[in-house]
Amino acid sequence: MSSAPTWGVVATIKAPARDILNFVAHHLDLGAHRVHVYLDAANPEAEAALRSHPACRVILCDDAYWQRRRNGRPRAHQPRQSINATHCLNQDPEVDWLGHFDVDEFLWPARPLAAQLAALPARTLSARIRPIEAMASDPADPPPPGLRWFKACAVPADRRRQETDAIYPVFGPHLNGGFLSHVAGKVLIRTGPTGLSLRIHNAFRNGLKDDAPADLPETLLCHLHAADWEHWWETYRFRLSDGSYRSELKPAPLSGGTGLNMNALFQKLEQDGGEAALRQFFAEVCTANPDLRSRLEALGHLHLHALDHDAKRKRHFPQFG
Repeated sequence: MSSAPTWGVVATIKAPARDILNFVAHHLDLGAHRVHVYLDAANPEAEAALRSHPACRVILCDDAYWQRRRNGRPRAHQPRQSINATHCLNQDPEVDWLGHFDVDEFLWPARPLAAQLAALPARTLSARIRPIEAMASDPADPPPPGLRWFKACAVPADRRRQETDAIYPVFGPHLNGGFLSHVAGKVLIRTGPTGLSLRIHNAFRNGLKDDAPADLPETLLCHLHAADWEHWWETYRFRLSDGSYRSELKPAPLSGGTGLNMNALFQKLEQDGGEAALRQFFAEVCTANPDLRSRLEALGHLHLHALDHDAKRKRHFPQFG
């Protein structure tokens, strides 16, 4: 009997040490055989902790690292992520399957991920994991201690459009599934074949995108993109100029006409009502109030999970605390 496939993750990260170790510990706890971290900026505390763990590999992306890359260091972080993920693939990731994720994305399998991957046909090159997006707690009606509310959305575009308009009656026409970030999810790629590359949401072989990845419906991707107002507001300007709200991204697909993309929507809200208008948007779209939870639950899109970061970090990196 053949052994279960091994899997691992790769991430390009610029974040506080605690956030980096939370991400790594979560995936080690799930059974990741290797976690590869490309530090986008020096972080001696995180680097030391990672180097002390036998399942972790860490690369500091300093000037010397980028001088060795053919075209140097890209200004935007998105191509840096793709370059590093592909570099990991080509440098022997030490696993049978590799996925690229961000520091605020956490795999959530309903049963061991290795068993799910073992069940895929041998011809499968990549497998897609669909996201759920964290919601901020309603101060008047918080979740039980240690738990966090998440929202999902339908996969078929026409159903997603109809449900988004129903769940978010004010802002729905400008949203894709009610998410502020991606609805595409991320992929795991089978390692070994030549000519592989990873970009943020897709796998490629010999320059051709894998247009038919398998779905892993028993695994979710918990995305802490807008988990509370303070963090969202702290990252808002960067996301508006260089991140997931940048101006060149397409608007949500509509049944008729064209909505605003996130950049235009947020710019309009600010122009009309300043920070107060953005707070209203966040309260209606990103906060798990009872009305929103009820609408999500009626369509099967409400989730409640305990990520338990502190316990996992202490288990795998006790020296950090």
